[in-house]
Amino acid sequence: MKCPFCSDDNTRVIDSRPADDNYSIRRRRECDSCGKRFTTYEKVETIPLIVIKKDKIREAYDRRKIESGVVKSCHKRPVSVDQIERCVDNVETAVFNLEQKEVDSNVIGELVMNELMKLDQVAYVRFASVYREFKDVNTFMDEIKKLLI
Repeated sequence: MKCPFCSDDNTRVIDSRPADDNYSIRRRRECDSCGKRFTTYEKVETIPLIVIKKDKIREAYDRRKIESGVVKSCHKRPVSVDQIERCVDNVETAVFNLEQKEVDSNVIGELVMNELMKLDQVAYVRFASVYREFKDVNTFMDEIKKLLI
């Protein structure tokens, strides 16, 4: 790390601690040449994730879209905010564990449905009906029969 005062390359860390958000490290450094101290922050670099929509348009991954779909599916259901957060966290973890730069939206949709099926069957059917674009009652009934098996 270069010293911001004298531009020398010889600096050393004299103190490290988690930053306020616990997602970064605050390091206090001292320059060996001029003796001045300065602070740096170290953060994990994340790869931006791109979602490929059904119409092949690409857009940046947005956790809020998953949250919105799950919240709507769980409307008036006995599902707590903590359970919804855990569900979204599980989906997001699974998506990032794929370690791909681009992910099809249908992969994310299936992950959401898997989590909702474990969380609340009514919420699952609500989400599936919108996500899979059920055209008639028979399609709806076929999905419900899968749950009863």
